Amino acid sequence: MRRRDLIRGALLAGVLPGTLTAGTPLAPAPGPRPRTLVLLELKGGNDGLNTLVPFRDPNYARLRPRLALDSTSLLPLDDAAALHPALRPLMPAWDDGELAWLQNVGYPAPNRSHFRSMDIWETGSDATEVLATGWLTRSLPQGSNPGVPDVVILGGDEGPARGGGLEVISLQTPEQFVRAARQLQALEPPARGPDALAHLLAVRASIRQAGVEFQASIERLEEPPLAFPSTPLGRQLQQVARMLNAGMAIPVYKVRIGSFDTHSQQLTRHAALLTQLAEALAVFRATLKQTGDWDRVLVMSYSEFGRRAAENASAGTDHGAAAPHFALGGRVKGGLYGTAPDLTTLDRGDPVQTTDYRQLYATIAERWWRQPAPAFQTRFPVMEWI
Repeated sequence: MRRRDLIRGALLAGVLPGTLTAGTPLAPAPGPRPRTLVLLELKGGNDGLNTLVPFRDPNYARLRPRLALDSTSLLPLDDAAALHPALRPLMPAWDDGELAWLQNVGYPAPNRSHFRSMDIWETGSDATEVLATGWLTRSLPQGSNPGVPDVVILGGDEGPARGGGLEVISLQTPEQFVRAARQLQALEPPARGPDALAHLLAVRASIRQAGVEFQASIERLEEPPLAFPSTPLGRQLQQVARMLNAGMAIPVYKVRIGSFDTHSQQLTRHAALLTQLAEALAVFRATLKQTGDWDRVLVMSYSEFGRRAAENASAGTDHGAAAPHFALGGRVKGGLYGTAPDLTTLDRGDPVQTTDYRQLYATIAERWWRQPAPAFQTRFPVMEWI
């Protein structure tokens, strides 16, 4: 039996999943605070053409007679591309050169299944292979902060951190984690018993100890200086900001917003989601600028796929392939990267990807974590947005 399976069993059912070793200290690491990656999952498949809009291309309006956005409402980035008007709160980051848009990101032979395509993105696999471990598990430097969790999940599942030896915890707030850990009473292992039972009790004890250490860190947790939106993503990013400001040396946080699965009535649904996204990220950025943490944080989006170029009969869009993603942070070199989608040459109704999604991972490894990209990423060129 694996530790993860045990924790997800009856012992902690309904409390939280996670893996932690005994005595995990969450005190700030000595010296400069480490760099942190915030992975933002756009659950459901975000429509890229109505996010980063090729408003000068006549094919855009032709393919989307009802869904094409009015060019007078858009937020131009250059002569050919503009943002959805709901993303206005992110324009200061664009103007300051801290927002990069990574165009036409995908992978060859795209899969339109939510489950399979997300599995590809989160494991860093080819479309024809199935891997058991997440791309973070094979990429994140381990051992740089002994005893500190590698990944904290605030939205969704462990996804890109699954498998392998990463220390992963899932929580809603640090206080919630401590309360859950306190519910576990200390139990002594029997003198003789199954190995699985001894392991179960060891995991139970490690979670209790982690709760004690987390409690010590909670004493430093202050509410952010700015009010976050009372939305699911706003609440997740508020907790990330609290833990960053407290000096918790956690390399990766994962948050999630969605669902972007806009098969029908897309205009209103998509606008509401992008509004939540932009407002939460704008406050997150402003907060970390005030606390002095912004230069050590990188936010990067990912999603299972984009949407079809043409609208459907239900005023929505169906599962597609390539789409734009963004990177946001104090060390990001803002701008447009990659090539814009070609709406004159579609593959089964989709723009053909020109930036492989693993280029994003290789860039993070070499330019953010400052280490050679793992073997599974080395065939993908590093980009210049960090």
